[in-house]
Amino acid sequence: MGLLILGLVVFLGIHSVRIVADGWRTQFIAQRGEGAWKGLYSVLSLAGFALLVWGYGLARQQPVVLWVPPVATRHVAALLMLVSFILLVAAYVPRNGIKARLHHPMVLGVKVWALAHLLSNGNLADVVLFGAFLLWSVLSFRAARARDRAAGTVDRKSTRLNSSHQ
Repeated sequence: MGLLILGLVVFLGIHSVRIVADGWRTQFIAQRGEGAWKGLYSVLSLAGFALLVWGYGLARQQPVVLWVPPVATRHVAALLMLVSFILLVAAYVPRNGIKARLHHPMVLGVKVWALAHLLSNGNLADVVLFGAFLLWSVLSFRAARARDRAAGTVDRKSTRLNSSHQ
């Protein structure tokens, strides 16, 4: 379980810099360049991901069962995963209505993905892994929307609709 937690701390930690230390990130990029930031971000992301995958695999070898989810939660999870994949794709398709309305569909996709897996898995390792991703996605979405408000970002869909009526 220790490797799983270490991997989550490293992986979600580097992905949380914009949540907890956006000013530090901006200063780092200004001093060392965007390439240095992307390099550091990539190395830490890959290391954290490797650790969490390894740790999760080890934790699953000796599962600690917290509860046994009802079979119906698997069906709910499958439906939620469909929604999650749609949100993930929407993050990369230019000028689409989902992205225009939600602004951060990838983070919402992670949130739905984590929730789906929490519903259908009852082992301690699952709760730690998917619970951490759910918590991160909630905080990340909140921080991103706060940055949007501070930057004056508006709902592009409503702007497009309003401009067509003028």
